[in-house]
Parts: sequence; structure tokens; C-alpha cells
Amino acid sequence: FPANVPKKVDKQLFFTVSLGTNPCDHKNQTCQGPNGTKFSASVNNISFTLPTTALLQAHFFGQSNGIYKPDFPINPFHWFNYTGNPPNNTMVSNGTKLLVLPFNTSVELILQDTSILGAESHPLHLHGFNFFVVGQGFGNYDPQKDPKNFNLVDPIERNTVGVPSGGWVAIRFLADNPGVWFMHCHLEVHTSWGLKMAWLVLDGKLPNQKLLPPPEDLPKC
Repeated sequence: FPANVPKKVDKQLFFTVSLGTNPCDHKNQTCQGPNGTKFSASVNNISFTLPTTALLQAHFFGQSNGIYKPDFPINPFHWFNYTGNPPNNTMVSNGTKLLVLPFNTSVELILQDTSILGAESHPLHLHGFNFFVVGQGFGNYDPQKDPKNFNLVDPIERNTVGVPSGGWVAIRFLADNPGVWFMHCHLEVHTSWGLKMAWLVLDGKLPNQKLLPPPEDLPKC
């Protein structure tokens, strides 16, 4: 105390945290999901596809083409009543997308649970940073009313936070650690279903604000 919580926000982001479905991989295969689909999970309806080349390696050597796309959405593509009756279409999209942040960007992120295939509490873990939990509530996040109740004086500092079942949580952090950082659900089955994404924090201008090169003996992925 006093908590070094960002007061000025450079980037406001809204992520839905959802379960969903994908088609079965093989026509003759029977999957355990609804109507013969397989269970998937997503952030902003994108189920993360693990690359075969390390993201940090691809970024550092400027070889991202075909490995990842730097266009992770800052909001859901389709608005709906997140905690009400779920939409009929529960299919997710799949991809390896990163959200790019300039060095020293102060971020406010709203994580909204959804009722698709049932509301669940999701423990979201962010690599590379601590963040401040400035607000939370049940139901749908209200951008007009809810920020008035944010705690910007002495919020709790964490690297993992539970997105309430059928609710939302608001966090703030300063992106001052260059590199590629995962954020994922800490329920292993949900992570294996794709409930994860990655941030790409760019270098700053000063030498001590730049990503270090890998050790010479580091095996390539």
C-alpha cells in the first residue's frame, strides 16, 4: 500500500470466457459433446490452436508468418445476453491469434463469463505480470454503471483470478514486460479445449526495455 494500480487506461478490452463446440475431427468418430460435436472452449469465441513453433521464437526472429496472427479481437464479434439464454449456435472459431500491446500500455480487461453450455467459474491465470482486481459482479458487465464502483485505492494484487460463474471480473495491469505471455484457464480440461490466448508486448525504446536474445544453446522449437 498504496497499490500501484493504473489510474489512466490506455486500452480497454472485453473478453468473453466461454465453453462451446467444434465439429468432430473425423466423420466416423463419435464425440462426447452436444449432437455429436466435441467440447471446445474459447476467449472471445476463439479457441486457441497451439503452434508447432514457439510463439516467442517466431516473434523474436521476425518469422510470425504462418505461425500466428497479431489480430486477437479486443471485443466479442457478436454481442448477446452473455448470462441469459445461450445462442443456438455454440460453434467456436479456431486460431493462433495474439493481442499486441506497445510497451508500457496500461490495460483494463473485463472478463465476462457466459452461459453457453452452462455457466462456470474460470480461474484465469496471466503469465508475466501481476494485475489488480478492481471490480467484479454477477450477470452482464454494465460499462455505464459498474466502473463507478471500481476500487482504485487498495485493490488486491494477483496473477490468477476467478471469473465468477455467470458474472464478470475487471483487472488492470501495466504491460511493461516485453515478450509473449499466455493467459489461460487453470482448469486443465478447459485449457486443453482451447480456453487460452496470448499477449505480445513489444519492446520499449531503452536497452533495459527490450526482449533479451535466447541463449545460444537454447533448442529451437
